[in-house]
Amino acid sequence: MITNISKKQNLVESVKHCKSAFTQCRGLMFTTPLRNKGLVFHFGKLQSISLHMFFVFYPIDVLWLNKEKQVVQIKKRFKPFTFVARSEPSCYVLELPAGIVDTSQTEIGDTIDF
Repeated sequence: MITNISKKQNLVESVKHCKSAFTQCRGLMFTTPLRNKGLVFHFGKLQSISLHMFFVFYPIDVLWLNKEKQVVQIKKRFKPFTFVARSEPSCYVLELPAGIVDTSQTEIGDTIDF
């Protein structure tokens, strides 16, 4: 489960952790739309993290988190076959179903638990 502690909102019930280089590279490529499921990418140390949506055929919401699991960047409805560069250092990236950020009212500075 992924929960926004600050807002006391469950974001998704099921979570897949992507820790290896292979699972991080594959991400959501060639998958079906997320339904109450999310991916958590663990990077181990603060770093700038860029993402692409190549071969992902549906939009998603994305949260970048710092070491304390606080939201430092949000990308709503990240569109298929696009790219986003990150400059804010992050330790985690969460990929969630599109619309979750709005329905949960998740904001920069919120603390997330998984």
